[in-house]
Amino acid sequence: MNQETLKSKKEIVAKISDSFKESESMTIVEYRGLTVAELSELRKQLKAVGASFNVYKNTLVTKASADLGYSELDQYLTGSNAYVFSKEINAGPKVLAKFSKKNELLVIKAGLAEGKVMDAQGMKTIASLPDKNGLLSMFLSCLNAPIQKFAATVKAVADSKN
Repeated sequence: MNQETLKSKKEIVAKISDSFKESESMTIVEYRGLTVAELSELRKQLKAVGASFNVYKNTLVTKASADLGYSELDQYLTGSNAYVFSKEINAGPKVLAKFSKKNELLVIKAGLAEGKVMDAQGMKTIASLPDKNGLLSMFLSCLNAPIQKFAATVKAVADSKN
């Protein structure tokens, strides 16, 4: 192997490693059979939520994942794979799960979330979780509920005295 090829492969492995480090989640999908138009639409949807759709050689991803201690991913790195790196933990998996319902050719194989390797079912579970804004909204409504009940009780007592 010549030095130029070796250098370019090392750069790609470094880029993959950086993507692992910068992302909260990474999902491995099999995309064989999708048309160019379908892939373009998927890329556009992923870009809108801050996720990226990349196709790398499995051997290069194996090298990058081994360097970072994620060698458990090796069992899923066979066939035609694409890798979706997402800055928010469930943004990419959520788009992939929704897209795979319409296009059965897109198969979620496995992934990585918060440093833990997960199978397809684990990634689909992450996709079903509410996003950050949804969680904040739920939390705030939990904080607000006792205050609302107290105010309603005080108002009811005041109304009954009148």
